[in-house]
Amino acid sequence: MKRMRVLFLVLAAVMVLSFGATVAAESSFPTKPVRIINYVAPGGLMDVTTRKFVDVAAKYTDAVFVVENRSGAGGLIGAEYVLSQPADGYTIFAPTTSVVVQVVATESDIDKYIWGFEWVSMLMMDPECIISNSQLPIHKWEDIVEDAKAKGGSQIWVGPSTGGNDHLMAMKVWDKAGITATWIPYESGPAAMAALMGGQGVAYVGNPADTSGRPDLIVCAVSSDERLPQYPDAPTFKELGIEGLDNEVMWRGFSMKKGSPPEAVAWLQDLVEKVSQDPEWKEFFEEQAIKVVAYRTDEFTEIVKNNVEDAIKYFKEYGIIK
Repeated sequence: MKRMRVLFLVLAAVMVLSFGATVAAESSFPTKPVRIINYVAPGGLMDVTTRKFVDVAAKYTDAVFVVENRSGAGGLIGAEYVLSQPADGYTIFAPTTSVVVQVVATESDIDKYIWGFEWVSMLMMDPECIISNSQLPIHKWEDIVEDAKAKGGSQIWVGPSTGGNDHLMAMKVWDKAGITATWIPYESGPAAMAALMGGQGVAYVGNPADTSGRPDLIVCAVSSDERLPQYPDAPTFKELGIEGLDNEVMWRGFSMKKGSPPEAVAWLQDLVEKVSQDPEWKEFFEEQAIKVVAYRTDEFTEIVKNNVEDAIKYFKEYGIIK
């Protein structure tokens, strides 16, 4: 009996020591600066997001962050760089939906550039919308649809690139609304909106905040279950009689190279959770009609998987890929 008691005490001590070692390992991360790699140039949306994240995160961690910009090739340069680094959790990739869609559009290696990553934390969801020029005769959604049907495919829609997330959204809208149109890509979102303001197209695909500072531009249809409080005059697709477009978004998030340590993943997820509840963070984005979230790996990965499937389906249908 005495021997059993001693054995029990020894096992209990081992378990306590093991638990303590695990906690110590988890709490020891990070022990050096953590780099966040943006796929956009300084001043881009994800660049603004990551730098804001670092500022707010300083309230909850003593970790040192270094934000780097490695832009080009629709995000593939940034992704390639992160994948070339050790899977130690110290190099974080900061992608958006556009990177995933671009991988499909360029027929790049999906297993490498998408599933070579652990989709750690989704930060936010920015609803997709159709923007029109209120100064043009055709600017209400009903008029855009009528004009598109009359023109049989020659109606012009503008956006920042061919094969990007906004182009994909346009294809979804054409499909669900039963219309066709011609996509004219521009070098950037602002350039495409300038074209819309100049009457060189009837619709721009983007996000509600794109209309800020551009009083002639209005949201004529938005992907949302309900009208956005920040844009109460913008009807949802459902209100306009179009089903299946209630949750089309541009997400922003963080990923790590596959095989990164669980303690690094858990640390970042916990930090994102804290930042997501911070009033400064929430106010900064929610006033732009952006939904702040803190989705973890399972939910984030499922969303990415759906993005890939949608992109393959529509890009094949419209001849963007084979």
